[in-house]
Amino acid sequence: MTVKRHADVLVLGGGIIGASVSYFAAKTGLSVAMLERGEIAQGTSSRCDGNILVIDKEPGFDSLMSIESQRIVAELTRELEQSFEYRAPGSVFVCETELEMEAARSWVERQAGLGLPFRMLDRYDIRQESRYFADDLPGGLECSSDSTVNPYLLTYSLSGGARRLGAEICLGTTVQNVTKLSGKGYAVETDRGTWVAEKVVNAAGCWAPTIGGMVGIDIPIVPRKGHLIVASRQQPVGRRKVMEFGYLMSKFGGSRQVDRLTEQYGVALVFEPTESQNFLIGSSREFVGFDTEVKPDVIACMARRLLRFYPALSDFQIIRTYTGLRPWTPDHLPIVSEVEDLPGFYIAAGHEGDGISLAAVTGKLMAELLTGAMATCIPAEPLRFSRFHKKEGDSGYERKSGVSHD
Repeated sequence: MTVKRHADVLVLGGGIIGASVSYFAAKTGLSVAMLERGEIAQGTSSRCDGNILVIDKEPGFDSLMSIESQRIVAELTRELEQSFEYRAPGSVFVCETELEMEAARSWVERQAGLGLPFRMLDRYDIRQESRYFADDLPGGLECSSDSTVNPYLLTYSLSGGARRLGAEICLGTTVQNVTKLSGKGYAVETDRGTWVAEKVVNAAGCWAPTIGGMVGIDIPIVPRKGHLIVASRQQPVGRRKVMEFGYLMSKFGGSRQVDRLTEQYGVALVFEPTESQNFLIGSSREFVGFDTEVKPDVIACMARRLLRFYPALSDFQIIRTYTGLRPWTPDHLPIVSEVEDLPGFYIAAGHEGDGISLAAVTGKLMAELLTGAMATCIPAEPLRFSRFHKKEGDSGYERKSGVSHD
């Protein structure tokens, strides 16, 4: 085997997670190379919204992890040279029924009990949010700390920051095999030569299991398809992100009182204004493998769902539609961890629809793990790969959401 180059850390994947890991690892002084088979942000990171959210996170570790990510992103606005359209207007869940309002009150109580900036909104409050809301909506809730970015620009900004710190960014480089060396480290064969590194970080998102298979491990990540609509209209609709409370049920697999197609396609209202004054409409959730074809039936279902909450928006114009693949794990938490049976092999993947939200905290935590830091920015244990190894007496590893209509 001909060795081409050496690095302390090889990061496999050039999406927002790989870019964040590369940036924070390079900040520690490690020599870093990021290998990407295509272009920066070519996959999931370019086919998503751009929100850094706490509002949709499980109260407890999940929401506190997201608050930390928000704090780090605010710091990045001062650290990184390239701006990435950062705003922090907060976000809103709107409820369709009084039953959802009851569930929302419980959600807010649990989050506020952790000291997070949540509050309930009544009918008057949401009408102040947008005059286009349906008259029969009873209210909702708000998280005032939520922020938004341009995911393309943040990915480019992080990778550019990593490059300025000395990292090599290798685009058009396909990983063909990963081999554990008899001594210390790994050889990573690509179509452009071979790298040797002491440590490897698998940040390949939905394709992380393919990399895992090269070193003989089964990574429980599968793609979950989502559709988005980019739309516009002559008059603005609202200034910040709005989701229906039923989004939580779609995300965590709870029961909803909706029509058959809405349930089948996992459709729930997501409305996100952009800096260009267009807006994104989502969302859908389907397990259909790596199929990325846009389905007109799903787009029509999403449009109908928008009009349920914003009936006056029937004049909106569709600019384009697209799909993305979210790297889903059974317990809805990412894997940010060294693999215990493979010292020096790390995974930073499985963020599902939270890759933008959690990219910053993932990058910082991974850099701390790579350098053996005595303390980490968030507890590392809940994100360990080993949690998916069943132990005697375990019934499984799927973490259940506390969101319910029952």
